[in-house]
Parts: sequence; structure tokens; C-alpha cells
Amino acid sequence: MADADDAVIGRRGSQPKGVARRQEILDRAIEVFRARGADGTSLRKIAEEIGVSHAALLHYFDSREQLLVAVYAHAEARRDKPAALVPGIDTMIDAATRNVEVPGLVTLYSTLLAASLESRSEVGREFFATRFERLRAELTASLRAQQAEGTVRDDVPAEHLAALIIAASDGLQIQWLLEPSVGLESTLRTLGALLRPPA
Repeated sequence: MADADDAVIGRRGSQPKGVARRQEILDRAIEVFRARGADGTSLRKIAEEIGVSHAALLHYFDSREQLLVAVYAHAEARRDKPAALVPGIDTMIDAATRNVEVPGLVTLYSTLLAASLESRSEVGREFFATRFERLRAELTASLRAQQAEGTVRDDVPAEHLAALIIAASDGLQIQWLLEPSVGLESTLRTLGALLRPPA
């Protein structure tokens, strides 16, 4: 997926040392969640798991939700992405394939996304609404360009294709969490084939 900016989630820290400490906390938290997901753990327990004090977490994050959203955004932002890929089905396949290598983060993403639908989930709702809007815009622009080149079918609006690609990627990852034998990459490649113009 495209880069996410986690700097606006929680407090960044006013001095270079504080900024570095926040990054270190997020990096450690990623490793914890990579291994086992969030598991409904309290903020105090998360602090213990990553080896910092509860007060240190509260210095940067007001709530468990804010920390978890920041952890996911940080993991997504630091993910290496092949420069050759432009936003499109190949990018989504690459992101989904990388995601299954870290099932704890896929679980964290799915849990946060579901929780963002609750009325009290302001941080998650804002993060995911912004994220989906950005992804749809990037994919739509790329698909329009590919339609103009004749490499993607043009009988369906690009914005509809963009929304469907995102839905397929997220939905297949959830299915994979429930049943790891689901062919995530191969199914997304089938979707890619359906996007090509009819012969």
C-alpha cells in the first residue's frame, strides 16, 4: 500500500531525542504485533511487552487505539516498496503478498479497521477514511492512465475499479487470516486478468 504518515497520530516529541524515542517505541511495537497481533492487550501490557514504562507510552499516545493506529501507520510507511511499481493491481498484489508474511500486522489492520466503524473510534475512523480516500485517488489516476494506454479495460469507470481492487485486497486478506490456504496472490492476479481489455 502507499505510504502512511504516522507523525500526526499522537505526539511527535519536541526534541530530536523525543522524536527518536517515539520511533523506537513504534519499531519495538511493530515487532511485538508482527509476532502476535494486538490481542486486546491493555496499554500497560503493551508497554511491558515492548520494554518501556506505561508513562512513556502515555507521553506520546493518549490511548491504546491511538498507539495501535500509529503502529500500523508506521509499519506501512517503513515498508520497502519496489520503485518500479505504479499504483495499480500489481501494487496491491505486492502489498498483500508482503502482508501475509507478517500475519500479526494483518490481524492488527483488520481489527483496527473493524473498530474504526464504532462511533467512539475517532482516531481509527479518521485514519482509515483518509487512507482509503488516498488509495482510491492514487489507483484511479493510475487506472485512468492505463485505460488511456489500452492496458486496462475502459468500459468500467476507473474509480469503480479502484474501489473494487482495494475491497478485493482487504477482503482476501481477511479470508486468508481465517483460512491460510486461500490463494491470495493467485486470486488477485485473476482480478488483474479481468481488468485487461477483452481480446
